[in-house]
Amino acid sequence: MSEPVDVPIRDEKIRLGQFLKLANLIESGSDAKPLLADGQVSVNGEVETRRGRQLVAGDVVALAGQSARVASGEVEIDVPW
Repeated sequence: MSEPVDVPIRDEKIRLGQFLKLANLIESGSDAKPLLADGQVSVNGEVETRRGRQLVAGDVVALAGQSARVASGEVEIDVPW
């Protein structure tokens, strides 16, 4: 697994489905549901099936060998994929 990429969010929390799209881990929000249902997404190392799961700064989301960390504030996004 690669080192997580920091992805900044505007608010204190973000829903998992929204974060997957923001971090470019999925193409569109509708892609989240089947991936979550199949247990392909993990949050902080544990499989997560709830698209509405609230994420906060520091949480690490992993999917298909890629990972992204929720960051707060304005950070340059340098996504390698």
